[in-house]
Amino acid sequence: MAVVKPFKGLRPPQELVENVSCLPYDVMNSAEAAEMAKGKKESLLHVTRAEIDLPEGTDTHSEVVYEKAVENFKKMQSEGWLVQDEEAKFYIYAQTMDGRTQYGIVGCAWYQDYFNEIIKKHELTRPDKEEDRMVLTNYTNANIEPVFFSYKSVDEIDQIVEKIVKNQAADYDFVAEDGFGHHFWTINDAAVNKRIEELFETKVPFMYVADGHHRTAAASRIGKERTENNPNSTGTEEHCYFMSVIFPDNQLKIIDYNRVVKDLNGLDKEDFMNRLVEKFVIQDMGTDIYKPSSLHEFSMYIDGHWYKMNALPGTYNDNDPIEILDVNVLSKYVLDDILGISDLRTSKRIDFVGGIRGLGELKKRVDSGEMAVAFALYPVSMDQLINISDSGNIMPPKTTWFEPKLRSGLVIHKLD
Repeated sequence: MAVVKPFKGLRPPQELVENVSCLPYDVMNSAEAAEMAKGKKESLLHVTRAEIDLPEGTDTHSEVVYEKAVENFKKMQSEGWLVQDEEAKFYIYAQTMDGRTQYGIVGCAWYQDYFNEIIKKHELTRPDKEEDRMVLTNYTNANIEPVFFSYKSVDEIDQIVEKIVKNQAADYDFVAEDGFGHHFWTINDAAVNKRIEELFETKVPFMYVADGHHRTAAASRIGKERTENNPNSTGTEEHCYFMSVIFPDNQLKIIDYNRVVKDLNGLDKEDFMNRLVEKFVIQDMGTDIYKPSSLHEFSMYIDGHWYKMNALPGTYNDNDPIEILDVNVLSKYVLDDILGISDLRTSKRIDFVGGIRGLGELKKRVDSGEMAVAFALYPVSMDQLINISDSGNIMPPKTTWFEPKLRSGLVIHKLD
């Protein structure tokens, strides 16, 4: 069963939350981060992207950047832009997008649950990205940004959240520049905090990484290393836990994650289309954007036209957690077999576009001549994600896209 505990959150005063909070570090480059932080001396971007306060061109992984992050983090606390709660507690973090709101519990997961597979993953991680997050965490001695988990919903947890949200004013409630609503409550009743901890321990057998595989791996490795390097460790010190926002599965919606390819691997359009009809039923949908409406249906944009592509029987297996995935069908029968792209992680001929940008972004990149063809996919479901995680399988790269992204800076977990 899952270990989740309350913690003494480090948080901004209500009047500063919109200046302090920011998008997560990995959805922007240095120039974009600098622009977002312009005029906001309190922005957490001065910690998560500390290179913005150093000369342009500074290596983002250099020691000077991490040292600057520590300096800025200390300043945020000394200036009162971040203040630590006196008691350990859980928090509720809700996000509103397109009229739909999802409510998560903010607490600390136990590092050991990652290694004993109570915390389940569905993606591979890259050692260099893990190392980067480990270095920042060790320098600041804090989980600066949370990870995004899900769990199979528990009625009593839902009821606790609903009661608090209905009867208690939110500590933070604002619409950010991303257009999404962000809402945050502290849970101050000690008995309620204790009950939430008990419910995870007795009703939640597994938690699933939705977004933040590298941060999860990095935080878990820190807990393991610090425990092993301390002969007096009990395995329950604060550094053994890391900050998570944990949403019930029935409130989450995965957005499509689409593909654009630079060339047709030496084929002309006619030869390419002839190869496609071996595995797909193709229908010309004209010049208007066409979005897939069901599993095993794709849309393709090439040469000014949208096409509906329905995968033929035999290209997928609805009884297998991997073979059912449309990303697998596309990768196997189009990207690999026809276009010669066998490794999605390393190929320079393919790029990935989150569905939040809309299919117009696919059209734009093809029409510009940058790309030759684009493919839009029907999004993966939470059931599929959970089935893959439970079976110990790994999804192909760039399969899931969650929106809204967790806002950084609403709360921080210090490791001491």
